[in-house]
Amino acid sequence: MTNRLGELQTANYVLLTTFRKDGSPVGTPVWAVAHDDKLFVWTVTDSWKVKRIRRNPEVTLQPCNARGVAHGAIVGGTARILDGAETEQVRSWLRRKYWLTGPLVILGSNLRRGKDGTIGIEITPA
Repeated sequence: MTNRLGELQTANYVLLTTFRKDGSPVGTPVWAVAHDDKLFVWTVTDSWKVKRIRRNPEVTLQPCNARGVAHGAIVGGTARILDGAETEQVRSWLRRKYWLTGPLVILGSNLRRGKDGTIGIEITPA
């Protein structure tokens, strides 16, 4: 892990900000895990943030609480949507980091949506 991630390395929640077609920002608090100088998040496959990332991969990240109240430095980056195998690795990392709630939430999501119902996102800091 590198200093480029700063507080994001250990934050329980990260405000992931994506951008609409008109350039207006949309922030969403998400779970995140740092690995190999990158940050990884996990979300619903057909969410708006995924659609916005497919159109424009530029994002910003900032530590926040579960309600999305941000604090700390803003870090810019580029997002990449992951494939099934990469997403499974992100699920594994999240299960370890969020050792109590992570496995329960991921299991519930898999039962409700199936494994294809969620997707991992890799964010490389600028």
